Order: sequence, then structure tokens, then C-alpha cells
Amino acid sequence: MISRITGFLAAIAMAATLAVSPAHAQDQKPADAASAAVADAGAAPAAAPAAAPAKQDNPYSLANIVAHGNVVDQVVLAILAFMSMGSWYILVVRLWDTSKLSSEAKEVRATFFKKPSLADGIKSLKEESAFRYIATAAVEASEHHEGALTENIDHSSWVTMNVERAVADVNTKITAGLGFLATVGSTSPFIGLFGTVWGILNALTAIGVAGQASIDKVAGPVGAALIMTAIGLVVAVPAVLGYNWLVNRNKAVMGQVRSFAGDLHGVLMGNRAVAKR
Repeated sequence: MISRITGFLAAIAMAATLAVSPAHAQDQKPADAASAAVADAGAAPAAAPAAAPAKQDNPYSLANIVAHGNVVDQVVLAILAFMSMGSWYILVVRLWDTSKLSSEAKEVRATFFKKPSLADGIKSLKEESAFRYIATAAVEASEHHEGALTENIDHSSWVTMNVERAVADVNTKITAGLGFLATVGSTSPFIGLFGTVWGILNALTAIGVAGQASIDKVAGPVGAALIMTAIGLVVAVPAVLGYNWLVNRNKAVMGQVRSFAGDLHGVLMGNRAVAKR
């Protein structure tokens, strides 16, 4: 009897649970849907990309100085630009000349003095070659040692003088422009500094007229004025390094040229001695 009553109560409890569960699930679904809707509504504004702030032009930039600077600033920039372009042009051209001369020196050393005669050796050289210029000058001096004045100079000294003159001409050609590099390296920092001083002077004058000395009124104009000094240093450093580099290269190349001239002089004097016999 007791077991039947217990089973009956258990059946009632189970039925009540099943009756309540669907209602609870239905109540839970609208609540979950409402929560999801609120979450989506809150996330929608966050997902929208923020509008990018409008880019403002820097009134103290180099481009602004070039476009809207005063006459002194623009003249200083023009001078520094000319110095920079001239320095790089000379550096590239002289580097090419010394490289070509060094390559020719190796070829001449290997082949010129193995030719059957000086005439054949000269013909084997390029028309624009510096070594052909020196060899031609030496041969002409050796073959044309006549005249009332030149006869007072012995043949060896006459040839030596003409060879050295030809070597000096070659040296003058490959060192052309080095003075400009030295000038740029020593003066461009001061030209840039002049632009800086002028810019600071104008900035302080404008601040004095306005009667305001806040950081935004001082930092911008002074910073813009310092651009000139920076540009002057940028122009000067390559010019100084290029000058020192080219001087060292020229010494090495001219050493090879002088060695060729000395050997050529010896060959000419030897040929003359053989001819006298």
C-alpha cells in the first residue's frame, strides 16, 4: 500500500516538472532574445569605424619654407641645393675618371712595352687615353729637339720637361673640381647657420610684436629655422668625405701615370743611345 502511494506521488511530481519546464524554456527564450538584441544594439556603434581626423599641414615643414618662406630662406636653400648638386656631380665624374685611368694603367703596364716599337704601342692606345697623350708628347719632344733656344737644353732634359708637362696636364684634369668640394665642405655649414639665425630673428621679432611667448609660438618657428643648419650639414659631409676620398685615389692613380712616364723616358733615351751607335 505504501509503495503504491509513493509511486503515485512520484508520478504527480514528474508530471508537474514536465508541465513547468516548457513554460520556463519559453520564458527563457524571449529573455535570451532580448539580451541578444541589446548586445547587438550595443555592439553596433562600437563596430562602426571611427572617422579619421583630418590631416593638417605642418606650417613649419621644409616644403612650407620652400613654398611660402621669405626671400632670404629661399635664397639660402637655393645656394645649398646648388652646392649639393655640384658636389655630387664632381664626385661621380672624378670617380669615373680615376677608375678609367686606373684600368688603363693596368692594361698599359701589361701590353704597351711589349710592342715591337713605340709607334705600335701608341697606336694600340685609345685616342682619348691619357697615356697616349703622354707618349705622343714624349716622342714628339724626342724627335723635334731643334731650334736656337732648345739646343741649349740637352736632349734628356728636354724630353723630361715635356713628359712632366704632359703628366701635369693629366693631373690637372683629374683634380678639377676638388677645390669646389673643399669650398662646399667648409662653407655650407655656415650658410645653413646663417639661414637659422635669420629664421630665429624673424620668429623672435614676430613673437615680440604679437606679445605672446607661449611654447607653441616659440617652438615651431625656432624648429623650422634649425632646418637650415641641418641642410647645411647634409651638404657639407658628403663634400668633405668625397674630397678626401678623391685626393687619395688621385695620388694612387698619378703614381701609376708617373711610373709609365718614367719608363717611357728610359725607353726613349735607350733608343737614342742605340741610334747614335
